[in-house]
Amino acid sequence: MAHDAHVWKCSGLRWTPDGPLLLWGGGRRSALSRGKRVAFAVVDGSARGCVGARGNACPVRAVVPGRSKGARCEECARLDRAHSVAADTIADDPRPYRVYLAWFGPGLVKVGITALERGSARLLEQGAVCFSWLGTGPLMAARRTEELLRAALQVPDRIPYAVKRAVRSTLPATEAERAAEITELHARAVDLGGWPESLTREPCQVVDHVGVFGIAGADPAVGDVVELLAGGRVSGELVAAAGPDLHLAVAGRGVVVLDTRLLPGWRLAPLRAGLSEVTLPVREFRREQEGLF
Repeated sequence: MAHDAHVWKCSGLRWTPDGPLLLWGGGRRSALSRGKRVAFAVVDGSARGCVGARGNACPVRAVVPGRSKGARCEECARLDRAHSVAADTIADDPRPYRVYLAWFGPGLVKVGITALERGSARLLEQGAVCFSWLGTGPLMAARRTEELLRAALQVPDRIPYAVKRAVRSTLPATEAERAAEITELHARAVDLGGWPESLTREPCQVVDHVGVFGIAGADPAVGDVVELLAGGRVSGELVAAAGPDLHLAVAGRGVVVLDTRLLPGWRLAPLRAGLSEVTLPVREFRREQEGLF
């Protein structure tokens, strides 16, 4: 077993204006620049512990499933969600909010809201390939606008993450092509009646994240890590990062996606040197065979 001085606990990935960072217990941060080697081992004999809620440790020190993206037991997940804007439980937040349209691939556009002070961080966290702001105003006005678009234009407020990941390697080549659906939908949205008076409409200005993510021209991923297991190892070169995903080039395998939401709760030890490998379960992406359909 690794000595505790060399065991880290990951708090997740955060997007900053300078790029993505991995956050660790004790305030440590690891910048994730392209070409960097990402290498760690899951401490042998360890289990994945609940990360707690709202800055408090899990009172029962529950063990959580390896495939969970939240790393919380049911009770801590409930407490965390009770204070979430996304859960629609907060109506009196005085901060201004922005409504946005985000595009993840052909036919995959969603509407959402984020606090003005957060800038575009929420869009980077979601892996939005491109986006445009739609309007700014109080929280409840932003919510009503989100609901208006869902009802009138059938724009969803959620897209499953596996769907976003699956289309990432087959995106249109130019920014203009990627921006087309948002541009068209933005025009239809601002023409709708029923907008809340307190929401200020914003012009369509599509921001493209393909360069930020590093996915242009990168080799397509062959699969993704399903879960971490005690004793498992990951070692690869970072070729792209989108949303919570790290795209790692692994010798002899190709590019494997590691969803950093799988890391919190585990005791991890850095690997100083050694093989480029992944010894964890990997789900291979299906490739459509040409000519069969």
